Amino acid sequence: MSSVAPSGLGYSRLAMSLALARKYRPKSFADVAVQSHVSNTLRGAIARGRVAHGYLLCGPRGVGKTTLARVLAMALNCENKQGDGEPCGKCISCQRIWSGSSSLDVVEIDAASNRGVDDARDLRERAMYAPSGDDRYKVYIVDEAHMLTREAWNALLKILEEPPPRVIFVFATTEPQKIAQAAAPVLSRLQRFDLKRIGLADITRRLSTVLATEGVEVSEEALAMIARAADGSMRDALSLTDQVISIGGGPVTTERVREALGLVPEDEFIAILDIISGHRAGDVFAAVNKLADAGVDFGVFLSGFADMLRAQLTVVLNGKAEGVSAAAATALKERRELFAAGDLLRMISAVNALEPTFKKSGQQQLLIEMLLIRMALLDRTVALEDLLKGLGGESMAAVESREPASGSVRSQPAQASVAQHSRSHGATSVKTAVAVDQRRSAPRNEARNGDYGTGFESEPHDSGSHQGGANRYASAEGPGTWRGDRRARPRAPRLILKTTSTTHG
Repeated sequence: MSSVAPSGLGYSRLAMSLALARKYRPKSFADVAVQSHVSNTLRGAIARGRVAHGYLLCGPRGVGKTTLARVLAMALNCENKQGDGEPCGKCISCQRIWSGSSSLDVVEIDAASNRGVDDARDLRERAMYAPSGDDRYKVYIVDEAHMLTREAWNALLKILEEPPPRVIFVFATTEPQKIAQAAAPVLSRLQRFDLKRIGLADITRRLSTVLATEGVEVSEEALAMIARAADGSMRDALSLTDQVISIGGGPVTTERVREALGLVPEDEFIAILDIISGHRAGDVFAAVNKLADAGVDFGVFLSGFADMLRAQLTVVLNGKAEGVSAAAATALKERRELFAAGDLLRMISAVNALEPTFKKSGQQQLLIEMLLIRMALLDRTVALEDLLKGLGGESMAAVESREPASGSVRSQPAQASVAQHSRSHGATSVKTAVAVDQRRSAPRNEARNGDYGTGFESEPHDSGSHQGGANRYASAEGPGTWRGDRRARPRAPRLILKTTSTTHG
């Protein structure tokens, strides 16, 4: 029994379907977005004949590491190479390398599954064979290079230092620090390039070009949502766009993007901000239950809520909302006076503190509810601070009201009593002396049976008497205060105010 493949336009399109990330992979250095500092260097090296024997391309996922490695291999083996070092992208060699098909001179290796020392030895032996032509280069592209073991790197050290003629190694990795830890000598044998994350504007511009070529209508807000979800990765952006297109026909709208990617509507974030600003902690449970009933991923919600808090903070500080739609920016500007920058910083810090343990928790909804309730009750902490400041201010004001404008608080009553005595008895000369009490005092020693001796000589008080070697003094603590034993521990210096009056008849 034989089967015949169905014919027709629809089947042909299905059979020839190609992911947007592969279909629109750049074919030249100029087409690589953002990474001009790398593409210009590689293109100039090819044009001037100064190609190195090894390169290390580092950067986040989806920013063009493997693409630049393929374009480099295309330019080195292009049959119609241009004068500025760009490949033609149309010859058979360029087409095979660009599509990732098998090629005698370009070998791509996945280090995640070929990471052992035996794999490295096999690679070293294959590199000893010459390219297929005198004008061609043998290029080995090793992806996920940080997965290679220490022994594998050691097996490659010699060939990386002195490779055969026209043999080039290109290593791509997202974690260069692991290579530095496992095989630091390798870094000195390679030229390292760090690729940058791709910004929202560049991703949006590229997606607009791709969708225009595909004949798909899309709104600016929908493009912005896809670009934000891509998180700096062009490959992720194209993959998400492919996913959105596949969900249905017609123009791409924000609702369609939100449905395809499972994003939380911005209106929900605005509503939660209103709950927090209104300190309605009881409404948090209903809002979170609504999200749970809608099947929202709370991890996606937490990330989006952090972005919304950041946007609100930028509005409070400089009046500009970044990373949100125009409608959300307008709503945040209307709520500018409801939040203080310090409160928003505390909220963002709370979100950052929750993220490390959030994904591992089995009670994500409960954690979200606790987080939002703490934010809604944040005014109590601020009110407590204000209360403490208010109490401190009232205490200081009371002290200042009792404190005279000049002089000592303790000396004023003495001066007032002397002035009153002067008015009653005529001319009076007043002599006020302030001395430092350097006596050592301590609790009474019961074993001495009431013997409270002191080694400090001073004038006794008028009403005092010597009993058991003890003296009473008119001090800051008032008259008639008994001092401790001479052998007791030292005490802080104490001011003693003595007032002597002499009346002249």
